[in-house]
Amino acid sequence: MSFPPLSGADVHRRIRTSTSAARGCPDRYRFVPKPLTERHARATLNSMVQYPILDATFAALADPTRRGILRRLGEGACSISDLAELFEMTLTGIKKHVRLLEEAGMVVTEKRGRVRYCMLGTNSLEREVAWIRDYQLSLEGRLDRLDEFLNRTEGTS
Repeated sequence: MSFPPLSGADVHRRIRTSTSAARGCPDRYRFVPKPLTERHARATLNSMVQYPILDATFAALADPTRRGILRRLGEGACSISDLAELFEMTLTGIKKHVRLLEEAGMVVTEKRGRVRYCMLGTNSLEREVAWIRDYQLSLEGRLDRLDEFLNRTEGTS
């Protein structure tokens, strides 16, 4: 059994897998995709680096416990121990949640004596709201263009 010739655009090389050779199937090959071009790799990296603050904020808001912590801190400062008791978690677990919120700029901690207090940070979510608004406008524009296209082509069929 043989495979059809490979296109250079799809695959840059093929490698015989050791498992298929061990099973007595010498014609089985594992396909290895072409490596990324430098331009494509740079564009991918740039898109990843472009929104690190948004990524941290959305990751922090993704968990219901962290949203609950923010809701509680909206009422006033609170110690880590009080948060752990409120959410029925260990101190280590609540500290991990607080650390993620701190990295996103949503919570600030301050040590007073032996107690660490948490309060809301300076991240007012303005960047995130602006990004969501831009995305919404882009999506609405695409939907408007689709609507126009459908209205134009509706009469031709």
